[in-house]
Formats: sequence, C-alpha cells, structure tokens
Amino acid sequence: MELKVEARNVELKKGWQIKIEEEKEKLLKNYASFVLHLRVTIEATTHHKEGGFEVKIVASVPNDTVVVTRKGDKVRPLLIEAFDVLTLQLKEILRKKRKIKKHIDSPMDGDSFGVINKVSPHESYGFITTFDEREIYFHENALKNVEMDDLMEGDSVIYGESFGDKGPQASWVRIAK
Repeated sequence: MELKVEARNVELKKGWQIKIEEEKEKLLKNYASFVLHLRVTIEATTHHKEGGFEVKIVASVPNDTVVVTRKGDKVRPLLIEAFDVLTLQLKEILRKKRKIKKHIDSPMDGDSFGVINKVSPHESYGFITTFDEREIYFHENALKNVEMDDLMEGDSVIYGESFGDKGPQASWVRIAK
C-alpha cells in the first residue's frame, strides 16, 4: 500500500506521523491487498466554528475511492475517528462485493455453477467441476432440461449439491443459460 502524508498550513508533528503509521499497519493487516493507495492530509483551517483542523483520508481500492473528512480542534482524535470511519466503509464495500459475487456464483440459495468435465452417456453418469476445483458426481436421473446424450464436456451447468454415499453429488443439473 502506498502512503502519502501531507500537512497544509501546519507543521506535521511526530506524534501525528506515528499515529498515521499505526493506523496504516492496522489497514495492512486487515485489507492488505484491497487498499492500493492511501493519502492523509492534515490542514490547519480558518473555520472558527468547525475547529482549527481538517483531516482528510483518501483510500484507493479496486474500482472505487473512499474519502473521509473530519474537522475539529485536535488532530489525534480526528485521525482516530477518520481511520475508524474508513475501516467501516472498507468493510461495507467488501461486504457488498461478497454479496454481488455470491449472487453471480449462486442464482438461488443452494444453487451452484459448474462445468461438465466428464460425461459417460452409456453408463448414465458424469462429473461437474466446481469453481473451487472440486469434482461433483451426477447421474442421468438428476438432469432437468437436457438429455445425457446432449451434454458435452465444457458445458456450463447450474446444479444443487448434496452428499451421497461416495461424496458430493448433484441432486439436480440444468444447463446454464
């Protein structure tokens, strides 16, 4: 993660720099490959009612940018609050990404996508390879909208997984459209 710290209209104090480094380490621990770039700006402002300082954190993440701004009298509490808010926003972005990925991988709860990797029409069975590289057995009786003779290796399918006598198996299989 690339970090850039700027101070405007104020000298950057060593205590602030240490706190920023501590918060950066927390982010690296939890979001190492997610946060690409981090910029922290501390500015002395002339806004009497809003306090004398503004802390702004800009974090670049894949396909997005998160900006957190806090204003107040003391920089250290502003840094803590701003990094806390940033952490919450990063958690929310990741939660949404997982939710979107789940909907892509599973059109309905319990359904999964896979690819036919072996078909034995004469023996009435085949195998599906899942996206996490597992092999799922299926029998011709599990087929929903296709005949065994029409299946080919490489066909994308949606299936419901259950556990059979010899391991994971598909309780039903449909061609993915």
